[in-house]
Amino acid sequence: MKYIAAIESSVAGIPCVIGVTEYQQGDSLADSDHDYYGYSQWFVCDHRGRTAPWLESKLTNAEQRRIESEIARHFN
Repeated sequence: MKYIAAIESSVAGIPCVIGVTEYQQGDSLADSDHDYYGYSQWFVCDHRGRTAPWLESKLTNAEQRRIESEIARHFN
């Protein structure tokens, strides 16, 4: 899978890479919720860039928000 960004992070204290395949920054003048809030599509991966569903299953809501923030910081 091709990623537009590979961001080093961690899940449940385990180092990983967040592979971002799509990112759209929010636009306060947008007509739809999707464009207003923006969106991203990403996967939890091992250090070789392979998706790691076993690690993604350990994500908490707080970690998901943290990762979303890391992605936004990366692109801004």
